[in-house]
Order: sequence, then C-alpha cells, then structure tokens
Amino acid sequence: MSDQPQETARILPKKLMSFTSDQLNKVASFFINLNMNPNVLSVFATVTGIGAGIFFVFNRPFWAGILIIICGILDILDGKVAAGTNKTIIFGAMFDSTLDRYSEFFIYLGLAVHFRDHWALWITFFTFLGSTMVSYTRARAEGLEIECKIGVMQRAERMVFLAASSIFGSLFKIFDPLMIGVLITIALISNITAIQRTLYVKKVERQKESHSRELK
Repeated sequence: MSDQPQETARILPKKLMSFTSDQLNKVASFFINLNMNPNVLSVFATVTGIGAGIFFVFNRPFWAGILIIICGILDILDGKVAAGTNKTIIFGAMFDSTLDRYSEFFIYLGLAVHFRDHWALWITFFTFLGSTMVSYTRARAEGLEIECKIGVMQRAERMVFLAASSIFGSLFKIFDPLMIGVLITIALISNITAIQRTLYVKKVERQKESHSRELK
C-alpha cells in the first residue's frame, strides 16, 4: 500500500509547466554559480508580492500582474537554487512556505482595498481563505507523513490566474469584471481542492487500517 497521491489533472498544461521549468533551470544555474542563498530569492519574491498588492491599491493592475509573474518565478527559482546549492534545509523550506503565505496575503489585501466599496470584497476574503486552506491541508497532511499534492487549484494556477486577469483586464479595460470572475473561480476550486485533500487523508488512513488488519 502506497501513501503517494494519485495523479490528478492540473489546469495548467503539463507541457507548459515542463517548458517553464526547463527555462528556469537555466536561470537557476546562474544563481547557483553565484552560490546565492535561496532565502534571498524568497525575500525578493515576498517583496514583489507586497508590491503587487500596492499596485492594486493604486489601481495599477497591469504592473500588479507583472509583479505577480516575477513573484511566481522567484518562488520557483528559490527551490531550484536550494537544491542546486545543497541548501535544502528544514529552516529554508519553512522560511519559503511562510513567506509565500505573506506574499499571497498582501496580493489579496491589495485586491480587497481595490474592491472595498464593491460586493466583490467578500469574494476576495473567501478566495484568500481557499488559497490558505489549500496550503494548510497539504502541510497538515505532510505533518502526518502523507504526501498530498492533489487538486487542480494549486499555487501555480492561482498566480497565473491572478497575473493573467490583471494584465489582460488592464489592457482591454475589463479589469474589474474579469478579476471578479477569476476570484470566484479561485475561491470555488481552491476550497474544493482543500476538501479533496482532506478526504484524501481519510482515504489513506482507511487504507492503512485495512493493510494493518491484513497483516494480523
């Protein structure tokens, strides 16, 4: 009996994710040659996330979207650099995950301020809740020694959705309705993902109990 999660569908095409990863490997090699501390990249990722939130506050969604893309790239790079420099340590992983939550918070905070006089403010709250629960359920499962990466609305998808809606919404002058649609989508699917991960842990527990009874 395996505790590994089943392969699940992702919103982002696998070929696109693989291509992006391959391209970022080249960038990561540059930082690895500099022997850069990956925690520095984690900090910069958080700074860009805060910057994106500030741009939302001042109604500059195009630049907010650009910073969200940079934030996502840096978030990927810090893990690659950590692995490449053999600095994948417990504190580094904890530090990175913690800063990820802060960066997302400030992005959603900026959106909440932008929609402060609109009913979409409440959607923003539920979107942040769903995003947080996706991360929490995975962390809690891994604390129980169960790998849990299933679900279609993971961090990569959330960042791409937010960035794309910000940039295209700004270019085509439809930012508010497009972002509201994206926030509703993220809120619904991320909360479903959190429930899916919770039920997966229950499934693994039952499998372990069944396997244990078979051995007796």
